[in-house]
Amino acid sequence: MSYRFIPQLEDEEISQKQLEGLHYTVRQAWKSPQYRAKMQACGARPEDINSMEDLRLLPTVDADDLREGYPLPLLCVSPDEVVRIHASSGTTGKRKILAYTTRDLDNFSLQIARCYELAGFTPEDRMQLAVGYGLWTAGAGFQAGSERLGMLTVPVGPGNLDMHLQLLQDMGATGFTATASMALLLSEEVERAGLRNKLRLKRMVCGSETRSEKMRLAIESKLGLQGCYDIGGMTEMYGPGTAIDCDEHNGLHYWADLFIIEILDPETLAPVPEGEVGEMVVTSLCKEAVPLLRYRTHDLSRLLPGRCACGLNMPRHDRILGRSDDMIIYRGVNIYPGQIMEVIGEFDELGGEYQVELTRDERAVDHMTLTVERAQDQTSGNDVSLAATLAQRLHKAIMARIEVQVADYASLPRTFSKSKRVVDKR
Repeated sequence: MSYRFIPQLEDEEISQKQLEGLHYTVRQAWKSPQYRAKMQACGARPEDINSMEDLRLLPTVDADDLREGYPLPLLCVSPDEVVRIHASSGTTGKRKILAYTTRDLDNFSLQIARCYELAGFTPEDRMQLAVGYGLWTAGAGFQAGSERLGMLTVPVGPGNLDMHLQLLQDMGATGFTATASMALLLSEEVERAGLRNKLRLKRMVCGSETRSEKMRLAIESKLGLQGCYDIGGMTEMYGPGTAIDCDEHNGLHYWADLFIIEILDPETLAPVPEGEVGEMVVTSLCKEAVPLLRYRTHDLSRLLPGRCACGLNMPRHDRILGRSDDMIIYRGVNIYPGQIMEVIGEFDELGGEYQVELTRDERAVDHMTLTVERAQDQTSGNDVSLAATLAQRLHKAIMARIEVQVADYASLPRTFSKSKRVVDKR
């Protein structure tokens, strides 16, 4: 298959581009007093980085470094070269602000155009956007990527389900981009209102939150889609579009000519064996205003070995299993929401929506209750047995005893943005 925006690179070409990009990034980072101080503290200079193995000589940075340099942290260009800023959607403390040059914005739109292309979109498609605009990267990024691919773009923004449904019918969008929660909400409303035959939707792209395989299949089924794709990214990596799954749905292809991804032990920062879960640490290869030098994402994933059956020779990482700093500590056991989601996925009788509630009683004993929705076509007659079996599987998988409740389909809250999976009342 030929692509307009996705490069067809062999392993040797990827390695060469990564080494050239690493040299550029280290030299660029040296221009920032913040970066230079961190590199000097660990005894590393740009001329010391001559191979990919030398990457480990470099320091790591994280969100604290971005907050420390507020309002333009880790800046490696003159302020008059900055043409735009974006900021994280975090709500605690100062926002993480990232600066962009014209070249950065060009690469930002490129990586999203690549993702749309890998998902099967062409200039003949029409894309409706249900993502946030403003300081958040999603709106401006997805719009630029959609337009770069040549699609007619309908930038509605999040929420306002009635407007989305009306415009989907009137404008005939064949593509839709949203959070997975918004996509599920839309698909359920289309099904309830009997609108499926009035829409031309063929494919969806979902991002911003972890999406289970059951949620993907439910969205595809309700809307009659050819595919629903999981897109990766974060503000620090330009924004969304750093990775996306293909029709194989076996991991996310990431653009290895734009980023190096390491998987490290979050405690020791030592590399983990290929295929094992660890923290994603990212080095950018052509970011200009704020390059990433071994940036700790705190996202947990793993690299997938081998070439994908789709034929694209871009490496893959698994979906995000959770965050190393969002781990649930329950009765001395470390639990990630992705582990719970995986076990739920083993049951055909259950849907993909769940919520965890943590409480502490008067004896200071912690309790965890998992509420999971029944699959849409299931009745309540088997709830007690199903809950007991799921509790047993969870205990075996994560070594913790969890109270399980099975609820009616669509009884858990639906949202236009990210669903709140864990409610900690301790």
